[in-house]
Amino acid sequence: MNKDFLFDLLRTGSVSGNEAELEKKIYDYMKDKADEVTVDEMGNVTAAINPDADFKVLLAGHADEIGLMVSAVGSDGTLMVTQIGGIYPTTYPGHKVRIYTKNGVIYGAVANSEDIVKNKELEASALRIDIGAKDRDDALKYVELGDTLTFDTDVRELLNDCITGRGLDDRLGAFIVMEALAEAKKKGASVGCYSVSTTGEETTGNGGYFSASRVKPSIAIAVDVTYTSDNCGISEAVTGDISVGKGPVICNNPSIHKKLNEFLRSCAKKLGIEVQTEAASGRTGTDGDTMHRTGIGVPFALVSIPLRYMHNPAEVGSLKDVQECIDLLAEFFVSCTADMELKPF
Repeated sequence: MNKDFLFDLLRTGSVSGNEAELEKKIYDYMKDKADEVTVDEMGNVTAAINPDADFKVLLAGHADEIGLMVSAVGSDGTLMVTQIGGIYPTTYPGHKVRIYTKNGVIYGAVANSEDIVKNKELEASALRIDIGAKDRDDALKYVELGDTLTFDTDVRELLNDCITGRGLDDRLGAFIVMEALAEAKKKGASVGCYSVSTTGEETTGNGGYFSASRVKPSIAIAVDVTYTSDNCGISEAVTGDISVGKGPVICNNPSIHKKLNEFLRSCAKKLGIEVQTEAASGRTGTDGDTMHRTGIGVPFALVSIPLRYMHNPAEVGSLKDVQECIDLLAEFFVSCTADMELKPF
């Protein structure tokens, strides 16, 4: 695992709709690690090995993160915002933020007060960003409507191979699918192997649609994050007993292909990797739902990284889980054959 590259990605702003800087880094990184690397009109970066093969396996991890967008500027020069993706507005007051403008990053502080702290129903539209501007005209010299914002935070290492940072969801997944492809190339995968870092998963799902529609995969795997039931997590009654540091998570769900799950488990067993299981009804809420409905239909599975405090400024995950996801998916690539039987009977 190239930890330096992973941490570089996690330091790079990539609010949904504004992923180009991060996607360019992935594009450049993969140029000498794949047979072919392309970028489409939406900014999705797809790396491939054996692109002439008929049987195609597509892995997708999304490059975008949640955040805010400048929606208006007040007469006093403070910025008004709207949310991009599933943020918790109450996590913003009193924090520093970065505003990503066409001329580079500028910094701001989210206004806070006793009244704001007491507002348990706080919405993004009530937030105000102080950039030090004198008035509206002064602010508009530096920002424009549509500029995106993130917390002014970076990734940090914790104990026991854990890391914390914003946007681990799902830049961890984008990193994993690329590293898995590079490893599969070294191991001699024979089928068409494709890894895409998608745009827009948190908002529109257009990245997953563009990518799968163009690759036309035989099978696909979404690589995302999932809630844990450890350390202030959600109830295990919701999805199962899931913990950080205990391995990749395979999802049982009505739309997920059971034979692909069995195949993933056999790959994990071969490598001696312990996997966890979650249960989810209905849609998975990932790019898998989108890829599944492209073309004539694409069988898919979902592999997730356990994540504490999802959609918060300090998410927590495990580098051990990341490495095991890379190893599992590289083995999956290598073990796939063009004559895989996918029908249930």
